[in-house]
Amino acid sequence: MNKSITPNQIKKNNRNLIYDYIYKNRNVSQQDIAYNLRLSRPTVAANLTALENDGLIQKNGRINTEFVGRKAIAYSIIPDFRISIGVEILEKEVNMIAINLYGEQIDRLSYGIIYENKDSYFKMVCAKILFFKDSLGFQDEQILGIGFAMEGLVSPDKRTILFGEILSYTGLSIETFTKHLPYTCSFFHDVESAAVSEKWTTPELKDAFYLALNWHFGSAIISKGEILTGKHGNVSTVEHIQVHPDGALCYCGKRGCIDTVCSLSALLTENETTEDFFRGLRQKNPSVMERWAHYLLELAEVINMLHLVFDTDFILGGSIAPYLREEDITVLYERIQQLTPFAESQDFILVSKIPQHNTIVGAALPYIQAFLDELSN
Repeated sequence: MNKSITPNQIKKNNRNLIYDYIYKNRNVSQQDIAYNLRLSRPTVAANLTALENDGLIQKNGRINTEFVGRKAIAYSIIPDFRISIGVEILEKEVNMIAINLYGEQIDRLSYGIIYENKDSYFKMVCAKILFFKDSLGFQDEQILGIGFAMEGLVSPDKRTILFGEILSYTGLSIETFTKHLPYTCSFFHDVESAAVSEKWTTPELKDAFYLALNWHFGSAIISKGEILTGKHGNVSTVEHIQVHPDGALCYCGKRGCIDTVCSLSALLTENETTEDFFRGLRQKNPSVMERWAHYLLELAEVINMLHLVFDTDFILGGSIAPYLREEDITVLYERIQQLTPFAESQDFILVSKIPQHNTIVGAALPYIQAFLDELSN
């Protein structure tokens, strides 16, 4: 027998529908809500009052219209009713960002802290996070959670680092942070976090292979609008596919992995910065141009191999992405066409829409999404 819907469920559903409508449309009138959601004006008015009293929405001026007469009051959500914090743990620095319910940056800080697998390090990082939160003036109850973007594979429950050889923190538990913080915390694979940011920015994105061209190469698969995590948490670890058996030593202990030819660390010389390299490239420095040409050929071979397995769009992100030009993408397509047995259309290589700070934003976004999902159910 089907259970009947109770009046309380109807009220909750109406409340959630109204909040979701305001969230998606940013600035709306009571009339807009009633008309588009097919709800009575008294129902809408009562819910707007309740949402406003709970601090979820606010009056935000008046709606501009072409009609004569008094303009309708505009309603919008309060973006920082709840916030989330993303933290990126790197070898020589810790980056953190606070975002609001729209995923927009509130503030960002970076600290030069050398990673150490010691409680004193974790305690120091947590103290910086608390200072960051306090400096923004938010209360503890406003913090949805803290996501830590890590250079390693993460367990399905987001509580343990399964493989973290870059900084030698395999087996690290989230409790090393939560014992110093009063918030819900989770680990996220840094590349997956970057892909989450990409998906947030482009909601219509359903299928793609995200390639992070950072100091270390990484990838993530977006399938049917979701980030694939795999049975054991190690899906899309293509950086450890061996392409040159006698090549350079990878941090995984094997030789000639994709990371050794398609990472930023493989491209730059000692003490050379990314900015230095691309300045030399655009100034047509011969040795830099030669390195770049070789890099693009290696990257094209990797993209072609992956494209033969997964016929989808490829998004180039990471530290190199802001420097990519149309001419570079053309070189990739030309090389891929030489390698593939198919007549490929030149429409599947894209450049990230948010190549900067996407990793820490992506580490914070799951808490925002979970909050919005709860309000919509």
